[in-house]
Amino acid sequence: MTPAELSRTVAHAVRRAVDEGALSVVVPERVKIERPRPGGRGDYATSAALQLAGPAGMPPRAVAEALRGRIAGTRGIACVEITGPGFLNFTLAPDTSDTVVRTVREQGLRYGGGSPTAFRSAAPADPRLGADAGRWDALVGGGDGLLVRRGSNPLFRVQYAHARSRALLRNARDLGFAPAYEEPAYEEPAYEEDGFAPAYAQDGGPAPTCEQGSGTGTGTACATAPPPGRSALLGALADYPAVVEAGAPHRLARHLVTVADAFLEFHISVLPVGDEKPSAAHRSRLALAEAAGTVLAGGLSLLGISAPEHI
Repeated sequence: MTPAELSRTVAHAVRRAVDEGALSVVVPERVKIERPRPGGRGDYATSAALQLAGPAGMPPRAVAEALRGRIAGTRGIACVEITGPGFLNFTLAPDTSDTVVRTVREQGLRYGGGSPTAFRSAAPADPRLGADAGRWDALVGGGDGLLVRRGSNPLFRVQYAHARSRALLRNARDLGFAPAYEEPAYEEPAYEEDGFAPAYAQDGGPAPTCEQGSGTGTGTACATAPPPGRSALLGALADYPAVVEAGAPHRLARHLVTVADAFLEFHISVLPVGDEKPSAAHRSRLALAEAAGTVLAGGLSLLGISAPEHI
């Protein structure tokens, strides 16, 4: 489930609450979805209940309770919790966070949408820096530092990450396998004792409610941990459409750095090592790497910056 889909889900819950007489408010056209703030939980959060509390004449937590009951059980959402004065926090079902990879692969460069004309900076580019660095500098700054190929150069990291994603595809082809999102890119962890155990890790048992266990994964992990950077990369890819929709060039540029940094942490786990044979997990990791490259290429294109195949 993407942030845009989650936004529509919350808006639909408000509509249901209004239709059923639980709330008396104007249904918002859009609900802002963001990453949880300090003290929050799960994958995403919204302050919609706090914003609706005044018009509804109800305490924020009462509004949040009305919405939680109408969101819980939605396909793709494993858990809905209320934190603080009335923030709704959402934990996505384990497999739905991976659907973004399939969506990117299906839509290609169309993923996230956006028009290049909306992202071209009106500020003049410094001709000394060249086309790519000049455009990046006009958006978020960086000056002469953008001309140096090193890790401190955000533009270089983004373009290098794209080139690495394409190199992985070439290397995998030489090893005789291709990207295919057949299963999650690692064996999902289950947790014993007081930890939260996803439904698929319970031998087909029912999904636990938020009250079962702490929900924080503090128990003993029973399976292989995910490759470094995987969760951050999936989250960054899922957030990309909302960033594009916002239409702020500097924000898009910074988000591409987020995608690139997560990818560069993740990509070392993609190819088999030594005598290891390509497996379904390798094919799935390669599909995630391919999706990251697609998003980087699409975002750079919107900014009018090249996405090199080789560096």
